[in-house]
Order: sequence, then C-alpha cells, then structure tokens
Amino acid sequence: MGGRSYVLWIKYGLIAIIVFVFISMINFLLGKFLNIEKARKELFSYNHINQLHRKVDNWIKHISVITLIILLYVLLFYYEDLTYLFLIAVVFFHLLDYAVRGYFEWKYSEYPKQAILTFSEMTILFIAFIIVIRFYVLGSY
Repeated sequence: MGGRSYVLWIKYGLIAIIVFVFISMINFLLGKFLNIEKARKELFSYNHINQLHRKVDNWIKHISVITLIILLYVLLFYYEDLTYLFLIAVVFFHLLDYAVRGYFEWKYSEYPKQAILTFSEMTILFIAFIIVIRFYVLGSY
C-alpha cells in the first residue's frame, strides 16, 4: 500500500467523524426544540417497529445484497472505470433503508416524532455524500 491510500483512509475517517458529530448535534437540537422523546433502543439491535417493518426491511436487505454483488461483478469485470457507481448504489440502498425506517416510525411507532430525527439523519448523510462527490473530497473518481 502506498502513502496515498493512507491519506484516503484518513480523509474518509475525518469525514465520517465530522458527519457523525454533525448528526449528533442536529439530533440533540431537534430533540430539545421539538420535544422529541428518546425511543428505547438496544445497542447493536435494529429495533423494528412491527412485523411488517421487519419483512420490508428484510426484503430491502436481500435485494440490496443481490443487486450490489451483481453490480460489483459487472463493474469489476466489464466497466472498471465506472466502479464509483458501486458507492452510489450503496448510498442509495442506505438512504432507502432510512426512508423505510422513518416511514414506519411516523406511521406505526409509539414515538412518531422519531421519524423527524431519522429523516434529518438521512438528509444530512445525503448532503454529505453530495458534497464529497461534487467537490472531489476523496479525490477524483
């Protein structure tokens, strides 16, 4: 590994820390100003809202894994210059997961205001991704 790859990982780590801190601050401020109760969540547990949410989430995960494996294969063996599309697909499925979770929190949860926090996290992650891609923060692709 060259020195250039270490710089890439340092940049990636710094971006992740900045986004995490920003999301935490926004969630704290929204929680205080909008009086959003904290939902009880266990560490390292997904905490589905109901059985329908569990089923939809499992379908999304299965479809995303199959799609990403096929996409990675096609990109690596046929379109090497387009491998950045894999990152875009990963972000798309991650945002889809946030959207589904936010919808189920809004419609079926004991704490429907939690959806505000979920949608704000989703928006911040999307904006961070656009900034990183648009301004070539991690280098050219």
